[in-house]
Amino acid sequence: MKFTDGFWLMRDGVEASYATEVRDVRVDADRFTAFAAVKRIERRGDTLNSPLLTVDCFTPAEGVIGVRVTHHAGKRHPGPDFRLPGEDAGAGTVRRDGTTVELSSGALSVCLDEAAPWQLSFRAADGREVTSSDRKGTAFFRTGDGAHHMAAQLSLGVGEQVYGLGERFTPFVRNGQVVDMWQADGGTSSEQAYKNVPFSLHVSPSGAYGVFVAHPGRVSYEIGSESVGQMQFSVEDQSIEYYVLAGPTPKDVLRRYTALTGRPALPPAWSFGLWLTTSFTTQYDEETVTSFVDGMAERDIPLSVFHFDCFWMREYQWSDFEWDPAVFPDPEGMLARLKERGLRISVWINPYIAQKSALFEEAAAQGYLVKRRSGDIWQWDLWQAGMALVDFTNPEARAWFRAKLKVLLDQGVDCFKTDFGERIPTDVVWHDGSDPERMHNYYTHLYNQVVFDLLGKERGRGESVLFARSATAGGQQFPVHWGGDCWSSFGAMAESLRGGLSLSLSGFGFWSHDIGGFEGTPDAAVFKRWLAFGLLSSHSRLHGSSSYRVPWEFGDEAVDVARQFTKLKHRLMPYLYGAAVEAHTTGVPLMRPMLLDFPDDPTARALDRQYMLGPDLLVAPVFSADGDVEFYVPEGTWTHLLTGERVEGPVWRRERHGFDSLPLYVRPGAVLPMGADASRPDGDWLTGLTLLVAPDAQDVTVTVPDTHGGVAATYRVVRDGATGEAAVVEGHGVDEVTVKQI
Repeated sequence: MKFTDGFWLMRDGVEASYATEVRDVRVDADRFTAFAAVKRIERRGDTLNSPLLTVDCFTPAEGVIGVRVTHHAGKRHPGPDFRLPGEDAGAGTVRRDGTTVELSSGALSVCLDEAAPWQLSFRAADGREVTSSDRKGTAFFRTGDGAHHMAAQLSLGVGEQVYGLGERFTPFVRNGQVVDMWQADGGTSSEQAYKNVPFSLHVSPSGAYGVFVAHPGRVSYEIGSESVGQMQFSVEDQSIEYYVLAGPTPKDVLRRYTALTGRPALPPAWSFGLWLTTSFTTQYDEETVTSFVDGMAERDIPLSVFHFDCFWMREYQWSDFEWDPAVFPDPEGMLARLKERGLRISVWINPYIAQKSALFEEAAAQGYLVKRRSGDIWQWDLWQAGMALVDFTNPEARAWFRAKLKVLLDQGVDCFKTDFGERIPTDVVWHDGSDPERMHNYYTHLYNQVVFDLLGKERGRGESVLFARSATAGGQQFPVHWGGDCWSSFGAMAESLRGGLSLSLSGFGFWSHDIGGFEGTPDAAVFKRWLAFGLLSSHSRLHGSSSYRVPWEFGDEAVDVARQFTKLKHRLMPYLYGAAVEAHTTGVPLMRPMLLDFPDDPTARALDRQYMLGPDLLVAPVFSADGDVEFYVPEGTWTHLLTGERVEGPVWRRERHGFDSLPLYVRPGAVLPMGADASRPDGDWLTGLTLLVAPDAQDVTVTVPDTHGGVAATYRVVRDGATGEAAVVEGHGVDEVTVKQI
């Protein structure tokens, strides 16, 4: 939110109060509290009739500094709040040096000089200033409508670029943008977002750091857009709390952030295979579903998951969690028949209960639906007629919802597409007294957690997986998330990737999208190019709105492309699942922007049409029918995985690819483990294992995971200095492993 009118003036009706000078500091062993006047105090009378800001500086974890700025502390705080670890008493130390007080936590410190004008200076271990909150950086504002806003500003260094803030489809680098954290069902072509995460990643020539604003409601960002040298964030509240996270690299920042808000769970290996859905408003029954499954098998396209979208339930009754008997008269038998073919089953759900659903009356009688202040149940007709909203702040409502879903699990369902969760009203009363404004964004967290935890309980550890659309900070713990409703065009394909890369820099390790686009029907070229992109993503799903997405609808060549890239992904699973384990244990995402692996390469920082898939594969999707693609290759000798062509970087490349290819390059010095079984994603990865050795690889240790995230085998590959030949010298079944130079 903008409060100023240019550099010199305030906007009409806005009154500003800025922390100006320090009046007192209270110091403990591991934190300090400063009291800041909002004007210069020249005599005792100046202390009267004037606000005093309380600024707490503390550390919840090593390398993380928390700042909480409060105007009036007596405001009721009903929650919800992001769940963060408690303050670590051993993580920080405070020292005084003359008039300066400094709180240090690992590689980061914050300094305050009591004798100087107000400034919080955040510094790296070498003394370099990372960022600072300067003379207008700690403030509150009153606006003409009577609202009270707390705001903070952090300085942006020369060349500093800002990323993240959730899955955003606007330009990848956030500098110059106005961004509001407010969940919305806005598609992928606007400034609105399904996944709003108040965490920004900052990268500059001197290093990286992160900023997390611990407020689940609306956080308004001005990123070099009100004051061009500052990132401002504000909330309508009496306090604001934020955390600065140390680098020095972008990966270090993500490790700290996901340690603070939760690491992604490890999805089951089978979920990395190809998902096929009924699409949304298309006609489908068991005969249609069976024809799709048969068609994939007849064309030798391996299929892992079949998904039933909304109309598996009866019209006007979403959600009642009952199969439409007119379309699916024998759901248990149908699911059993599909599972006999080795398929997993996904079904669509949402947290809304339509008035025609039998569950509406049941939930209303038990008090499980969100109510208005009048005591009436909140309802509207947008999406489903007379729909109401399950109140997940009520423990009994959560148990009731889980019980309904358990019936489906008992029938043979394996996972759920947890759609919606964005259109959450604010003119309501929650069971636990939560603040409606704070609950608007946070609701999705409760919704996805309820479903994810049920899957873990019923299917066992490591078997939980969702296909979720909405999320906020911490939602990365409940993968997988997909990009929402995109159009069927090359432009929408590019904006989907941009959103996914933005989400990956917001702590999310796994991400997917609708291959071919959701709205409309893609032409054959768009579909085939999207197939290659989709099957070189974390998770891969064929899904549409009013038209089917089975490959043969788009021609014989589309069938060939689907087959080729599905089998390639399966063969890459020993490598991909290793990268998935890394995402789970460290928070470094599976699909990652180039800047994560090449933070010292200035060219890599703005790239949003290519990515690294794990640490060693560069992928540049083709966004044109003719196959022309422009992309960047960092330093070193890169080798095309499919053709063996070598490219010497750093260099910008222009290539033309057929539909059976795209830029897919192996990193210099890498050893890539590939399995022999192309028929499934969760097969035996060690039998017939091939280690692909890049030209620069000299002495490399490679770990192949098992399908539960443990270690199946470790190999050491060494190149003979005289002959240049590479060989496995250590590892499980060395003689059975093929070593191949690429």
